[in-house]
Amino acid sequence: MSTDLGVPSVLSPDEADKAVRLAAPRGYCAGVDRAVITVEKALDLYGAPVYVRKQIVHNKHVVADLESRGAIFVEELDEVPAGETVVFSAHGVSPAVHAEAAERSLKTIDATCPLVTKVHHEAVRFANEDYDILLIGHAGHEEVEGTAGEAPDHIQLVEGPWDVDKIVVRDPKRVAWLSQTTLSVDETLTTVAAIRERFPDLLDPPSDDICYATQNRQLAVKEISPGTDLVIVVGSANSSNSVRLAEVALEAGAKAAYRVDDATEIEESWLDGVATVSVTSGASVPEELVDGVLAFLKDRGFPDAQAVHTAEESLIFALPPELRKDLRAAEKAAR
Repeated sequence: MSTDLGVPSVLSPDEADKAVRLAAPRGYCAGVDRAVITVEKALDLYGAPVYVRKQIVHNKHVVADLESRGAIFVEELDEVPAGETVVFSAHGVSPAVHAEAAERSLKTIDATCPLVTKVHHEAVRFANEDYDILLIGHAGHEEVEGTAGEAPDHIQLVEGPWDVDKIVVRDPKRVAWLSQTTLSVDETLTTVAAIRERFPDLLDPPSDDICYATQNRQLAVKEISPGTDLVIVVGSANSSNSVRLAEVALEAGAKAAYRVDDATEIEESWLDGVATVSVTSGASVPEELVDGVLAFLKDRGFPDAQAVHTAEESLIFALPPELRKDLRAAEKAAR
């Protein structure tokens, strides 16, 4: 449905007054693509069922599709029969979860996004150097739980600037910060600034924790939001980066912004008096869901979408090593 390429169609008089802008990049990032393909390949290789701890990515349509193919999503490992295969989600798990899987003789495939794994390694390094670590993120999010589990005696959660006065550390000169990878860049920097005001010697992570895809999608939505009557963000309610996109859109000047799982959640009243609509999607959203939104708008007199490019993404992550090993063995046996 998008018109990234090709000649735009002739507009009717009504369409001439309207516009649809489509953020690029949007949708799947390298980590999400890797995680979803991991479950698909595991089902092909081992057969159903393949168990997945938590949602592989935060999108209900992706989860439902994988369930239809034979994936079984569980909250905790005690729901997985001993000896079965279990995939760890893109958000990562703590060492305690790995240990539990080993105790129960589960075959594990770790689909943790490599950018999340990087934050885990940073947490371990800071803890080994005996720093108090301030982890900026949302309580209860799987990624935060996994990172905190790497060094529970050294890490305390900071959800925002309002938490800074509550921070207690052993040595104000030995404090470091890390962050959840899917946060708003601007909000995170505001929180870091508030922390640094209390602890001037605050140590930064060796590289930015907020992932490239989150940053690119936020920059893209900032580009398409000013002067826009309505921004529609496609993504699930439990997707942190999708929720952030709607917030960033409003901060960037959109008159209204809504997050929807798909086109069926768009309310007709949102389009009253609207001439310009901008559309984007979170990093765990399949493109067909965006196409559905564009079709919805087309059916209501809006023209074809015009893509607004702000970055190019070419990063690809290799599949988890344990899965690659079994795939190679299967290929060799089939020769």
